[in-house]
Amino acid sequence: MTVAKRSAGLVVMRQFDGQWRCLVLRAYRNWDFPKGQPEPGEELLQAALRETTEETGLSELELSWGEAYRETEPYSKGKVARLYLALSRQGDVTLPVSAELGRPEHHEFRWVPLDEALALLPPRFWPILSWAHHKVSDENP
Repeated sequence: MTVAKRSAGLVVMRQFDGQWRCLVLRAYRNWDFPKGQPEPGEELLQAALRETTEETGLSELELSWGEAYRETEPYSKGKVARLYLALSRQGDVTLPVSAELGRPEHHEFRWVPLDEALALLPPRFWPILSWAHHKVSDENP
């Protein structure tokens, strides 16, 4: 039995004019959350925080809703993505150049309401968006 490939990332939330929005990134035609594979020996939460900073330039992220997470169903040859919920109160999103690629990993970013994220993101993320919606609606960090 092969071990599933793991990735870890964040559903980054921020309030704009009293409305919660999440950060989504586009690479080519595909929308996604900031995420990536852990480095050897790296915990998934640390990988999620590192990848998000590398892909967006955001570094002052808060785990205001704790360290709970949700995972996608296996996709793309058994890959599973674990996503944590994070709060970004400040900072501008940038799309830094990846040292490996020699260009930014993503082409565009958007802060979108959760219902708009449903329309952009693939169905494997829909249960995670629902979870995030309930978390941010129930508590106000």
